[in-house]
Amino acid sequence: MARGSRYQRYEGGDPLAPPVDLAEALDAIGEDVMAGYSPERAMREYLRRGDADRRGLDDLARRIAERRRDLLDRHDLDGTLREVQELLEKAVLAERGQLARDVEMDDGDRALREMQLDNLPPSPAAAVSELSSYEWSSSEARETFEQIKDLLGRELLEQRFAGMKQALEGATEEDRAAIAAMLADLNELLEKHARGEDTPEDFADFMAEHGDFFPEGPRDVDELIDALAQRAAAAQRMMNSMTPEQRAELMELSQQAFGSPALMDQLSRLDGNLQGLRPGEDWAGSEQFGDGEGLGLGDGTGVLQDIAELDALAEQLQQSYNGARLDDVDLDALARQLGDEAAVDARTLAEIERALRSSGYLQRGSDGQLRLSPKAMRQLGRALLRDAAERLSGRQGARELQAGGGSADATGGTREWAFGDAEPWDLPRTVLNAVRREVASGGRAPGARGVRLEIADVEVVESEQRTQAAVALLVDTSFSMAMDGRWVPMKRTALALHQLISTRFRGDRLELIGFGRLAETLAIEELTGLDAIWQKGTNLHHGLLLAQRHFRRHPGMQPVLLVVTDGEPTAHLETSGDVWFEYPPHPVTLARTVSELDGATRMGAQTTFFRLGEDPGLARFLDALAKRAGGRVIAPELDDLGAAVVGSYLGDRASRSPYGGSGSGGAGETFGRWGGGWGRGGWVG
Repeated sequence: MARGSRYQRYEGGDPLAPPVDLAEALDAIGEDVMAGYSPERAMREYLRRGDADRRGLDDLARRIAERRRDLLDRHDLDGTLREVQELLEKAVLAERGQLARDVEMDDGDRALREMQLDNLPPSPAAAVSELSSYEWSSSEARETFEQIKDLLGRELLEQRFAGMKQALEGATEEDRAAIAAMLADLNELLEKHARGEDTPEDFADFMAEHGDFFPEGPRDVDELIDALAQRAAAAQRMMNSMTPEQRAELMELSQQAFGSPALMDQLSRLDGNLQGLRPGEDWAGSEQFGDGEGLGLGDGTGVLQDIAELDALAEQLQQSYNGARLDDVDLDALARQLGDEAAVDARTLAEIERALRSSGYLQRGSDGQLRLSPKAMRQLGRALLRDAAERLSGRQGARELQAGGGSADATGGTREWAFGDAEPWDLPRTVLNAVRREVASGGRAPGARGVRLEIADVEVVESEQRTQAAVALLVDTSFSMAMDGRWVPMKRTALALHQLISTRFRGDRLELIGFGRLAETLAIEELTGLDAIWQKGTNLHHGLLLAQRHFRRHPGMQPVLLVVTDGEPTAHLETSGDVWFEYPPHPVTLARTVSELDGATRMGAQTTFFRLGEDPGLARFLDALAKRAGGRVIAPELDDLGAAVVGSYLGDRASRSPYGGSGSGGAGETFGRWGGGWGRGGWVG
């Protein structure tokens, strides 16, 4: 069968852009989760911030607010009244000039007219009403006054029908009659629809006769009602926004529009029909506008529609309501208000949100709360391990031992056979080497059968000795770690080491142990989501007890002890199970801690302490512990903690022998910030 093609509307953006990459989003979300945010909140925060390639919701919302403020600053809603006032002053000025120039006019008539003009009420509406029966001497004044009525009529219709204001400029009596007929037919159609008596033919007949008044081209009566109701509601909100005096003046002036009270009756009837058919529109709201460029009644309706759309977008971008999703954002409206680029950014964020929810990175637990899934933990671990590897890229020396024997594992590579090698041959490579050699030497002898092997042709399967290790990573979870900004680096370190062991050294066994006032073993998911708790106590004694239990469970493995801490032990576990806490550290606490470290050392544990902070008391204490255990102390910067722990683990795997108490890498040696390679003293591999 021929493969079909599917086409869809182009939605903007770079058509050659790669699919949405969740790696950056997941890294940012994981960072916030490790800082104590829930996954749901962390995802929301990422969507609000955006990333290096796209704007987030906060930036889009800021631009929406700026556009709304710009509209409010540039326009005010008494623009129509101001225009009426200007036309009125122009008409009166022209009339006064004509009265002064007309020498043939009766003086009494002139005085009466001048007195009438002098005593016009200050209200433009009242002045227009009083002058409606005035007999103008000036033709210019009469034409200007007629412009007021024409303006009001066009403004009133512009509220309800887009484009009507310009279309009716200079309208004839026939044009006005056509408008009156359209309004009458429209009201009849809406009233039939409200009763459920209309038919598609009724709508078709109406559009056939009056379709020129609706350039937006509604396809059915519901689309027609939606368009009219939005503009009518916006017009009502505009009226609500005006002062009572402005509103009264405008309503009084409106009565005189086209000089036809029937027009006002039809418009009032239309408003009533629309409110009944679309009660969900905002008919009672209002907007506040500042001083600025005058805005007509009809134009004000259009601006209010913009403001209503901006308000809806602001709520959608805020995502503060229950069940909020970025799919709720009206991308068409966003493109209208901020341009296509903003809509593309919002669409991409929505795709990221959908992908995060559907890709398995987030899953709901039995309590209904979102959590990072094992898949997400692996992705985060890979990213953190890559970061550690980059920092380790300058390290010199062997990473793993190569040795023969049945316990070695294939690396996937091959190498030339050497005397003493016991690895199996790689037969395809060996035969290929023989064929190449024969071809290069001039070909095979006539009649020869098979391939003649020489010892130089032989390649063996490369393998590496992987001594299994029982690794105990003890991380300080006392409150000082969170208070001093070490909480997230500690978690990143644990996650990177967990990823390395679970993917590269699957034969090793890792135990994560957190020690605060008490110590406890933690799954990587528990440690990643662990919140800081205000508890006094650094119970390294209890942590070492749990580490020895882990070593005893794996008696055939090499014990590796890694301790990350920022404070001296201030708590220990009593034989009763109670916790003893005292600060400064009590001699009994120190003695119990040292005793358990001695127990781990007797089990052959390779020990490394990672000292965080500059506490001189902690430095002296850990130096003494490292010297006693034949281990070492590393004092990395926070950014290098993950690389330090991973590098130490790899170094221990390479040597599988305790470190001495002197020389490079011995007890008490500390490392500053490494930069491109290792710091003072080098690195022991």
